[in-house]
Amino acid sequence: MKSTVFFADTQSGPNENLHDKVVRLMEEAQIGALVRPGDLTAVKTHFGEKGGHAYVRPTFLRCIVDRLKRCGAAPFITDSCTLYPGERKEAVSALRCGIENGLAFAVVGAPLILCDGLRGHSGRKVAVRGEILSEVEIGEAILDADSMVVVSHFKGHELTGFGGAVKNLGMGCSSRLGKMDQHSSVAPRVSEEACTACRRCLKACAHGAILMEGKARIDPARCVGCARCIGVCPEKAIRIQWNESSDLAMKKMAEYALGAMDGKQGKALFINFIMQVSPECDCYGFSDAPIVPDIGIVAGADPVAVDQAAADLVNASPGLPGTALKSGREPGGDKFRGVHPAIDWETTLAHGEKIGLGSRRYELVRLASPEPGP
Repeated sequence: MKSTVFFADTQSGPNENLHDKVVRLMEEAQIGALVRPGDLTAVKTHFGEKGGHAYVRPTFLRCIVDRLKRCGAAPFITDSCTLYPGERKEAVSALRCGIENGLAFAVVGAPLILCDGLRGHSGRKVAVRGEILSEVEIGEAILDADSMVVVSHFKGHELTGFGGAVKNLGMGCSSRLGKMDQHSSVAPRVSEEACTACRRCLKACAHGAILMEGKARIDPARCVGCARCIGVCPEKAIRIQWNESSDLAMKKMAEYALGAMDGKQGKALFINFIMQVSPECDCYGFSDAPIVPDIGIVAGADPVAVDQAAADLVNASPGLPGTALKSGREPGGDKFRGVHPAIDWETTLAHGEKIGLGSRRYELVRLASPEPGP
């Protein structure tokens, strides 16, 4: 069965600007049936990294928040801590980063909450009927929310080929342990050169997996992969071992997305901004030149269909010269393999469809362009 995906291009005029189009997309997607009065509604987005600029503009989030309030909901903006030791490794720095990137209450009209708590460990196990996993750990605030709007910047990605709604669900809604589960099946490792034997990791480990033998050492037999040690190390001496193949990581991510949807069937909307389509993840401290012109925005209740539609629209567009795009520049060319030729980006969508997350078959409903003003 085909899912419906609504699409608005970037054309605007005095009678309707792009913010108005976002609201019209929400209404066409029946936001009033997905979000009910009294709902605590999670607006899941990416806070952006310091130095980057391609994340979804806060003013778009404001119009989404305002429309949710008209539904009688109480929306909050949420993201999760990162697995890697960077600017957003815990809630304090993540919230500060988000606010400095424009996501302050005065701009977006809603509070910012980290869905997985202070250090990324406030998660709960959810049973899933996956091909690889039988349970996943999702941030508590996502599971506790009554409904959800997932707002994603659609772009390329070095591990998954592209990042959109499914990645925002699977990776973005998981706890620190969940992110570790998706990226690695072995214990983190300690760089002896960088370790100062400060013992913070020893105090943070709840499983007795860290030994101090002059320098810290992790016992893989005791390590459960919670990644607490990575977050507390001031020297960034403890590092994840990126040993999962791209295909396996993408399949796990789709199964985590299924877990994030626990209790949210018929209560979630997905909005992909296909603008400033950068070749890499927004987790870097920079945003490279977009590989295609700005295309528009897609929205719908099916995350797989919304991502498939966004990918098809990107591939149908002409590639921009002088960018990271090395092949597939012609309309119809594969833009994602043009940047990351070794990544089969369709794996995420194919696996998501297989496990019941959504459908790759969709009907694209284009919003009429605004009438020209006087």
